[in-house]
Amino acid sequence: MRVKFEKGKQRQFIKEVLVKVNSPSLNDLSVRLNISYSTFKKYYNELRLLPSELFENLCFISGIKTNSLRITFFGNNWGQVKGGKISKRG
Repeated sequence: MRVKFEKGKQRQFIKEVLVKVNSPSLNDLSVRLNISYSTFKKYYNELRLLPSELFENLCFISGIKTNSLRITFFGNNWGQVKGGKISKRG
């Protein structure tokens, strides 16, 4: 599952997590969570949606209540295109 925030809110959420866990940088937090820095930065820049498992971990370590956030959940295959559209002509 993927978590979608309103525009600008995903970055704000990650900033709030950084403050609450006393992490000096994105790189430090990505090392703590065992996520590559480039992937974590894409989440921060809102180029990718957060996976629900990572979202729940961030909420847990920072103590943020999930019901206080305005979010939408999407399935794992959200945004994917079904393959074989070009080759299947008939």
